Amino acid sequence: MITKNSNPFRLAMFTKNRENPAYEAARLGAERVAQRLNARITHYVPVVPDSAAEQQAFVDQAIANDKPDAVLFVATDAEAMVPSIQKLNAARIPVFSFVNRLVGGEWLSHAGSDDAALAGDISKYLFLNINLIGRVLVLAGTHGSVSGRDRLAGFAQAFAAHPDITRVADVPGEFLQSVAHREMARVLASGMAFDAILAANDAMALGAIDALEAAGRPLPPIVGVNAVPDAIAAIKAGKLLATASFDAMKMACLATEAAVRHLRGEPVPREIKLPVEIVDRANCAAWDLPFAARTLPVWETAVVKS
Repeated sequence: MITKNSNPFRLAMFTKNRENPAYEAARLGAERVAQRLNARITHYVPVVPDSAAEQQAFVDQAIANDKPDAVLFVATDAEAMVPSIQKLNAARIPVFSFVNRLVGGEWLSHAGSDDAALAGDISKYLFLNINLIGRVLVLAGTHGSVSGRDRLAGFAQAFAAHPDITRVADVPGEFLQSVAHREMARVLASGMAFDAILAANDAMALGAIDALEAAGRPLPPIVGVNAVPDAIAAIKAGKLLATASFDAMKMACLATEAAVRHLRGEPVPREIKLPVEIVDRANCAAWDLPFAARTLPVWETAVVKS
């Protein structure tokens, strides 16, 4: 517990990149909560997307110079960042994880969702749309991401349960729209045949749409994960079939509030798990808002339900 009088708590927030809109939303949500709770956040975001080396250097900088009261953390690479988490532990800076569960070191609380379950749900939604038969291309995230691994595991379980669905290839989209666009352009140039696209996040789904449109190709059924505003717009336009509401903004909000509550001496849960919903044209109106206008989670409600 830290006694602070009127001085704001100092938080450090580590996210993976500036390109993925889910992390833009996470930073915005954390700032909104911090303002309400009299806290200030210093953001550490790699210039090179998902650079473990940059994130490691940022941790060293935060410990040596900035000395935050607590940190909010999404690892660029789960294994590579374990020594950095251990450094934070040694410096007695409490760690609060969100989106991607940490795999080493100590942390006080994690805010996230069940990635394997949501991946299974969005897979089944897509498979039903193609009448449980066809060739599906998978756009995979970064290798070092726990969420990426769990989503691939959920996809694998869905494919195993539907033998008439063929998994034609896993394309490395790295959770980034630009990378997915580039890799999908290569797939299209190769002549690989597929009937639908299963993307592990919305940014990659949108990158696939960009590549298909640039090539003058009709859009097959495509699904993603995150329910970011651009994905909702694509659903409304009939370009994206559906997405799963894995909400990085709400996770960051809850991690921020957990950190402040801990610093005030209040108990916080070890894990906060947010529910996930499939979002399509029938129900997308609830998500058809910019991040700044989206409703923030209520701590008491989210913690009770988690």
